[in-house]
Amino acid sequence: MRLTVNGKVYSIDTRKDKKLLWVLRDELRLTGTKYGCGKALCGFCTVLLDGNAVRSCQIPVYMAEGKEITTIEGIPEDHPVKIAWLELDVPQCGYCQPGQIMQAIDLLSNNKNPTDEEIISAMYGNLCRCGTYPRIIRAIKLAAKLMREKK
Repeated sequence: MRLTVNGKVYSIDTRKDKKLLWVLRDELRLTGTKYGCGKALCGFCTVLLDGNAVRSCQIPVYMAEGKEITTIEGIPEDHPVKIAWLELDVPQCGYCQPGQIMQAIDLLSNNKNPTDEEIISAMYGNLCRCGTYPRIIRAIKLAAKLMREKK
């Protein structure tokens, strides 16, 4: 099986029904994507599949073949979402942040200037045990502003 992850092609020998999360973490050693609930309820395992946020704990690896997979490791440090996250001190424990960032990138790729309500709706299902939701909302708004200014 061949997977394209963060722009690099990998040949792997694995079960086709193995979940993408475990292929990323255990076989490709891309451990930024986190395990949370295993039921697509927490968002910790969120990655982009052809640019769309998906829960990698529920995606059999065969469904990702031929598609572009982007993990947190594939997001450049100068990406506006990462810049905003750091500028506003969003992370506390940090465990949920890769999934939060990936979901925020998906949101901003489809909505260049989201309202608070649109952010809350898009981020629903991405849990944060530390409760940094107000900072996440502010960071997404800042990232949207940085993205608009970049053009």
